[in-house]
Amino acid sequence: MKKFVKQVVGIDVAQKELVVCLGKMDDDLRPELCGSRSFPNTAKGFKIFVEWVKKFTDVALPVRFVMEATGVYHEALAYFLDDQQLEVTVVLPNKISNYARTLDIKTVTDKTASEAITRFGLERNLEQWHRPKKVFKTLRQLTRERDQVVQLRSIIKNQIHAERSEAEPNTGSLDRMKKQILFFDKQEKEIIKELSDLVKADANIKGSVDLICSISGIGMLTTVTVLAETNGFELIRNKGQLTSYAGYDVKEKQSGTSVKGKPRISKRGNKYLRKAMHLPALAAIRHDERFKAVFARLVSKHGIKMKAAVAVQRKLLEMIYIIFKTQKPYDKNYLQRNEAEITNGMLI
Repeated sequence: MKKFVKQVVGIDVAQKELVVCLGKMDDDLRPELCGSRSFPNTAKGFKIFVEWVKKFTDVALPVRFVMEATGVYHEALAYFLDDQQLEVTVVLPNKISNYARTLDIKTVTDKTASEAITRFGLERNLEQWHRPKKVFKTLRQLTRERDQVVQLRSIIKNQIHAERSEAEPNTGSLDRMKKQILFFDKQEKEIIKELSDLVKADANIKGSVDLICSISGIGMLTTVTVLAETNGFELIRNKGQLTSYAGYDVKEKQSGTSVKGKPRISKRGNKYLRKAMHLPALAAIRHDERFKAVFARLVSKHGIKMKAAVAVQRKLLEMIYIIFKTQKPYDKNYLQRNEAEITNGMLI
């Protein structure tokens, strides 16, 4: 008689629906998919879902619920399961997609996605998910709100420019659009003040923000955006995971001598992180010798300035992660001091 040693429920989360798959592993380490079903992504659907799982699982063996970090749609379910004191794991999407490529899946559907998540959970030793600090969630809400305000203000400014360029501009339209600009300016100031107050109210976050802001080109807004979008790097274990989560990982298609695509970043990641790193990278290239050297070396290699700037964005993001983890300030003179130490060693 088979004895099961592990039970996993893989969940493919969409805006309105949960597609789940129940899987078990026996003592011979053979995975077995036992059943699948769909549930509404609502509070009522969560209760029905948990009851269904209890009906088809062994009560003497813990059940692990595994899902991807899909924007914000997975959060309500993760919080509900955590409140029920159940084992929950939230995995970065790139981990699941990379794993799914190793499976013999010819048709990609919500059902096959949930099956891939279940197999992933059965084969891996996964960590328990813990809900992020409320401060990180609030920071993310505010930084994203500010981003929307800035986008709307840019649209209005472009409309003002177009209106003024006409042969006979409409004075009333221009006045109303100017008032909208003033309104958005006021909203942005209010959001920045709320962000600043939140950071100051938490001593640990305040200390991390001050350390990260020691990096050339990095300010408070960039820092809180990165911390907010990563929940304080909760799911990040190394620099490779971070760059992949942000969409800075490089993809390349090459086969023999006939197929050779240009390497490019995947952009299959958090767009808010990439957007937050754009202007800081340009500032770092101008004012920091380390990043200036990286930029110059890459431009001399392939001659594409934007490609080199993106590489600096990635390095800046990795630097933020390192400083957050080590809690040590950025050393702007590291290169010069290192070269001096090498020179002195050679003289001795």
